[in-house]
Amino acid sequence: MIGRRAALLGGVALVAACASDGSLGKTQAKPFVTVDGTGFLRGGKPYRYAGANIWYGAWLGAETAYGNRARLGRELDRLKALGVRNLRILGSAEVSPLKNSITPGFRDRTATYNEDLLEGLDWMLAEMAKRDMTAVIYLTNFWEWSGGMMTYLSWVNGGRFIDMNDPAHPWPEFADRNAPFYANGQAQAMYRDYIRAVVSRTNSVTGTAYAADPTIMAWQLANEPRPAGSAAVAVPNLPAFYRWIDETARYIKTLDPNHLVSTGSEGLKGSIERDDVVLAAHRSRSIDYLTAHIWPNNWTWMDAGDLAGTYDAGAAKVAAYINAHIRLATTLGKPLVIEEFGYPRDGKTAYDPTIATVYKDRFYRQIYAAIEANAKSGEPLAGSNFWAWNGEARTPHADHRFQRGDLGYMGDPPHEPQGWYGVFDSDAATQDVIRTHAVVMAAL
Repeated sequence: MIGRRAALLGGVALVAACASDGSLGKTQAKPFVTVDGTGFLRGGKPYRYAGANIWYGAWLGAETAYGNRARLGRELDRLKALGVRNLRILGSAEVSPLKNSITPGFRDRTATYNEDLLEGLDWMLAEMAKRDMTAVIYLTNFWEWSGGMMTYLSWVNGGRFIDMNDPAHPWPEFADRNAPFYANGQAQAMYRDYIRAVVSRTNSVTGTAYAADPTIMAWQLANEPRPAGSAAVAVPNLPAFYRWIDETARYIKTLDPNHLVSTGSEGLKGSIERDDVVLAAHRSRSIDYLTAHIWPNNWTWMDAGDLAGTYDAGAAKVAAYINAHIRLATTLGKPLVIEEFGYPRDGKTAYDPTIATVYKDRFYRQIYAAIEANAKSGEPLAGSNFWAWNGEARTPHADHRFQRGDLGYMGDPPHEPQGWYGVFDSDAATQDVIRTHAVVMAAL
């Protein structure tokens, strides 16, 4: 077993170092994304990108009743036409008793994983490769909508769990109850087993080992991992949290030395708003870059019912948040990606694609302008992924709520109103903003 693993890693390293161009004796560098100071390189050239979130890619890629490979191809073509070069996608979902969690999932509590969804991920990556896109794949979730950490804990604690937004368990109880995940040996063993299965996988479509596939830019430990919700729980949990980040990242690197690893953190908002927590969480040599997420509506930085009166105050906080993370990335000497940012349509309960996006587009322009200015000066901001691509999906429900069995997957995940933050294929104004930014980033 040890010999086989050593041979595999040696083979992966060899494939990473060179790729045949079809003739003996001639090789060329494979275009993996690497880190160079506070920037990225791809194929030895600076890599700065406009990206998107499309968590449901593997579901569409599955050759099943819930899959839709034709739609996936259309969505990828639309994103490529916008100049989107990087997609952040979900590579794990735990079959869960939690309300609003997506089904089917990649895994249940057993070691038999859902090959249909894994092949859907294979298909997604193969289609992205055709379009010269790169992928960031996250391997579990702090939140409930894909099962996540609470589900892992329920598998090892006798089935105990609470639902997010349960009035009987108000915030921050859900986040605090996730905190034991980082130090629970049984939960971590199950989580690592799944990581090993995915990171060591060979793509069933292309025949390429994931570890040797330059379509993958990075693995992420989780979507928005936090040490807890309240400082009272988070502070004593910080040693376990830091250890989990470092040890998991190092473990992924032993399986795949070719790809980047990042935390998937929101940044300060997921770090009890303390600089020292962000710095400590990203200081590991196995964490290659920093991430930040920006949610003015979720964080009550503006009022969706009074955008005209509250937008500017929220925008000032957004600018300060971006600047704070640039400072943190500069301190660590690592690149920074704003890998989630979202804004509602023009109205408090405006989810329909016919409703205007004036303030949303203004918010996108603010984010993009900050990235462009920073990237042009050679500083850490290297890319972004807007949340999220809805594409041609439309909800069939008048209340805009996701129902189990719905197949019109959107960027707005199952726990959120369908259409809240996502970008539809009919959102011409928003798409113009994205396209303009993508042109600037590609030219840098």
